[in-house]
Amino acid sequence: MAKVKYALISPTFKRPEEVTEFLSSLESLDYSKEEFQIILGDGTPNDELRPLLQSFYKTLPLQIYYEEFLPVSDARNRAAELADAEYFIFLDSDCIIPSGYLKGIDTFLSEHSDTTLFGGPDAASADFTNLQKAINFSMTSFLTTGGIRGGQSSVTSYQPRGFNMGMSSTLFKQVGGYDQDFVCGEDVELSLRLQKAGATSRFIAEAHVFHKRRATLKQFRRQVFRFGAARPLLAKAHPGNLKITHLFPTIFTLYRYTTMLLFVFSLACGNVFFALPYLAYIGYLTAVFSEAWRGENFEVARLVIRTTTTMNEGYGMGFLRNYIEVYLKGNSRGIKL
Repeated sequence: MAKVKYALISPTFKRPEEVTEFLSSLESLDYSKEEFQIILGDGTPNDELRPLLQSFYKTLPLQIYYEEFLPVSDARNRAAELADAEYFIFLDSDCIIPSGYLKGIDTFLSEHSDTTLFGGPDAASADFTNLQKAINFSMTSFLTTGGIRGGQSSVTSYQPRGFNMGMSSTLFKQVGGYDQDFVCGEDVELSLRLQKAGATSRFIAEAHVFHKRRATLKQFRRQVFRFGAARPLLAKAHPGNLKITHLFPTIFTLYRYTTMLLFVFSLACGNVFFALPYLAYIGYLTAVFSEAWRGENFEVARLVIRTTTTMNEGYGMGFLRNYIEVYLKGNSRGIKL
């Protein structure tokens, strides 16, 4: 196959309905199918996924690399080896890709031709469940994540995430692709290495995807726990990368439980002074609720309280546990993720 402009690469593992929806959205891309290719790195046990995707070979420039139980970073690297494109764009299979996605990237790159690393935001589609919309708000709002997941135009600080992350294929090969020793946070780790190698990184607001994320609060907590646990490993591998915003979930969680105890103590001793810190916590959640309600319905805003506390507690405890494991116990590999 002759070199095309974009290779859209995604790791897959089971979840046939999710992958089918992902590929169906790519059928609607407003872009010449001669100018992009789609490559999946699949690790589904017993090769159960590939037979269900056969119809897409007729409508999409699709290739699938298969190896049973293929880890995420390995899947991306193996798929990239099959790609022949100017840019590699890594996407997650729980994303729905809007029809104008590639045209938006085209327009941006034509105006910023020095860009060699880029990413875009994730959003909630109108047909997502209330819980999915609440999770999306908690993960993207400035009030809840401080804008750490995107929105920056800086060429030095923006670190694209693997759900929506593009780069020069030449630069990807130059740095050796994803570090397969990173089982979580591998996308941020790659962004950091690419920037050290001279990548000019930019945020493309028009290149958004609809990101479904996890279906239950338990799954969501497990996901953000792994994100938090990955951060000390990233800080160890790339000194100076740890920012104050990375500490917020741990501080939030410790503050939450400490002030709850103080509130109970204030009720027992009749001293309102000890209740004030907990009231400040309630005030913060009220602000989050109000901001969510401005853009969503009441049920989503109500759920945002739970998803925000779940996100901060999961990430915060993951960070704290692995920080102790890596920095205090001296285990360079950290806890098992």
